[in-house]
Amino acid sequence: MAKLIIAHCFVLLLVFNFNKAEQDTKIVSARIESCPGCSLKRLTQVRAFLYEDVPKYENVEWKKIQGAPPELLFLNEADEEVERIKLEKYNREECNDLLKSKGFRLKDSTKQKEL
Repeated sequence: MAKLIIAHCFVLLLVFNFNKAEQDTKIVSARIESCPGCSLKRLTQVRAFLYEDVPKYENVEWKKIQGAPPELLFLNEADEEVERIKLEKYNREECNDLLKSKGFRLKDSTKQKEL
């Protein structure tokens, strides 16, 4: 009987850990970390993406960090990093495609007009 209880506890523990691991990797938001000037002066496509496109997305923010190269961070529910991508090699369209490929959507156009 004790072995049966231990086996059930073990199964429950495995299920709990599987669900937790799944939640830990589920992307719910994104943050771009980049200097607002610096390397963006030579990365005109990334600069256009940051200044013109990023504000149009839901759950995406730009954190301006002096001297930081542009990087896109995908975050889970606990605001923990799931994935990090350096944007230096991407053009504007590819940056947008990265967000869309992870399920990010543009804000409702009526909400955009209110802002």
